[in-house]
Amino acid sequence: MLQYTYMADDKNKEKPKGNGHHYDASDISVLEGLEPVRRRPGMYIGTTGPEGLHHLVWEIFDNSRDEAMGGFCDDIEVVLLPGNRVRIADNGRGIPVDIHKKTKVSALETVMTTLHAGGKFGGENSGYKVSGGLHGVGASVVNALSIYCRAEIYRDGGKYVQEYSQGKKKAAVKKVAVSQLHGTIITFEPDQEVFKDIKFDWNTVVSHIRQQAYLVKKLKILIIDARDDENLKNKKGMDDSDVFYFRDLGLELPSVSFYFEGGLISLVKYYNKFQKPIQNNIFYIEKELDGVGVEIALQYVDDIVDRIFPFANNIYTGEGGTHITGFKTALTRTLNTYCKKNEMMKESEGGFTGEDVLEGLTAVISVKLREIQFEGQTKAKLGSVEAQGAVATVFGEAFAAFLEENPDDAKTIINKSILALKARKAAKAAKDSVLRKGALEGMTLPGKLADCQSKDASESELFLVEGDSAGGSAKQGRDRRTQAILPLRGKILNVERARIDKMLASKEVKSLVIALGTSIGDTFDLEKIRYHKIIIATDADVDGSHIRTLLLTLFYRYFRHVIEAGYIYIAQPPLYKIKKGKEISYAYNDADKMKIVGKNADVSEIQEVEEAPEEEGEVRPESDSDSGSEKKSTKIHIQRFKGLGEMNPEELWETTMDPKNRVLKKVDIEDAEEANKIFDILMGSEVPPRKSFIQSNAKLAEIDI
Repeated sequence: MLQYTYMADDKNKEKPKGNGHHYDASDISVLEGLEPVRRRPGMYIGTTGPEGLHHLVWEIFDNSRDEAMGGFCDDIEVVLLPGNRVRIADNGRGIPVDIHKKTKVSALETVMTTLHAGGKFGGENSGYKVSGGLHGVGASVVNALSIYCRAEIYRDGGKYVQEYSQGKKKAAVKKVAVSQLHGTIITFEPDQEVFKDIKFDWNTVVSHIRQQAYLVKKLKILIIDARDDENLKNKKGMDDSDVFYFRDLGLELPSVSFYFEGGLISLVKYYNKFQKPIQNNIFYIEKELDGVGVEIALQYVDDIVDRIFPFANNIYTGEGGTHITGFKTALTRTLNTYCKKNEMMKESEGGFTGEDVLEGLTAVISVKLREIQFEGQTKAKLGSVEAQGAVATVFGEAFAAFLEENPDDAKTIINKSILALKARKAAKAAKDSVLRKGALEGMTLPGKLADCQSKDASESELFLVEGDSAGGSAKQGRDRRTQAILPLRGKILNVERARIDKMLASKEVKSLVIALGTSIGDTFDLEKIRYHKIIIATDADVDGSHIRTLLLTLFYRYFRHVIEAGYIYIAQPPLYKIKKGKEISYAYNDADKMKIVGKNADVSEIQEVEEAPEEEGEVRPESDSDSGSEKKSTKIHIQRFKGLGEMNPEELWETTMDPKNRVLKKVDIEDAEEANKIFDILMGSEVPPRKSFIQSNAKLAEIDI
């Protein structure tokens, strides 16, 4: 990188030019059409990974859903086709196909090939009263990032078609048939130049669209998986057929359909499917105030975590925004007012904080605005200021009335919040005593922690190993400069339903929290983490899997930002040490073992042993075939590792700790809500859901006998 340093007396001197290049107006690039999208796809869909890939589906689906929100559509079909194609059809009005006055081409072509063109800008006179799309870039972005895209429009007594590739039209819009149907069908195939790994996940698609079905009452949605149909693979989904809905082909394919009349109440029940409600009546309100539609449903359950699902114009806003701020403010204020009015708490205990009243809450907050403002094209956070006041007023008044009308539910909610308040104070006292100043700066690190010499977190690694035996080998075999070892004795506390005060009473958990350096709870600070690689290294048996699950539960519930930052890994130690003469190899699974041993290996030459043999080979007894000569045969010795503690320091370093040779699995959160549900099922206190899950998934388990 070229650096410039200008002195005060050099003002009149000619400034140096980087590498002698002349910089003027000719160096300014002007990208036309959809080229900006292809150059910088992350600006429009967030990422070119799996999340961005699925975002393409959401963009097209949202257009159909917006038709339903406006009352113009009640049937949407989503089909995953062979060849990485997706087909989305709705019975809405159909995108206009007449000539656009400004662009001088069909409105369909304008929508599909021009950024910031759509029917959602015109306010009262637009085609939409409320919509999720506001930038007018959804369909055009999908088109730009697709190697193939086809729009089929049914309206005005005809069927109109236009095809595109990488955002450019192949031909003009053409009327191909007479039809009395109305609606839009968009089929697209993501471009492999943009998305390196194109694989649509069925569960991700179903989960996202299920939410939308709850949010739009009386909307029928059908999802079909046609990717494995042999007849369709050669025909790429039969785009040239005259079938409007794919289901009319009569093919027997995997599918899921949704239709709900209960709205948000049904959605809350779904989210609490594996929870124990403590509130008999689900709170619900739907009202419009100052042009903002507010719809909220909530129910408290016997748990210590909260589950809040915010939506704005039916777009899931995972990062929250103004509607969540208004909701939390009104919730805290209303419960404090009710508690004080009914003298349900001592004055010395003070009042509830937002943290207290959220414990155990499942809530869905949905707002609908005509002029909506999101922060970024991915619409993860709502920025519309008017939503905060509308939600606070509508929800505050309705929830206060609910508490008055349902005294038993009110008492249960208040008592749970009081319990949370007391636990918060106890947790703060425990945390202050453990995480005092200096404890996270290396001055009072756990005695069992063998820390690394480096103070640079970006190159430092923390191995969480099972037991003192493995800990001893790891300490001897490690790279002391960058690798720290923390042995964990036994199974740590299951923190799924444990508050911080109880957690920090556990010696193993407390040692881990201090070693990380981030603190915990409201004082958590990711910037203070001491290691950018936290590697869980447990044995490859049932107990090891349980310990790993307990650790992942701890990280997911209390250190989720550490997972999201990409700092959590799982070590993959080998299962076998294979010795063929002087040659030593390691196998990480049975398939690796068979490759190393060889398919044609003589079974009589294979010897499975508990410990590595000292001899290099064996001498066979003399036989007739040996012609009286001595023949040496090297046997294959296979040692099965029962645990990390059985490895000597050299073996552990070479196979599991050496960055040049080791295999690590990075832990990430593809679907936070699905992860949340699985942790609830597997680590919670309710036995029936866990039993049902195990029975349903038993065949998928890899059992090490």
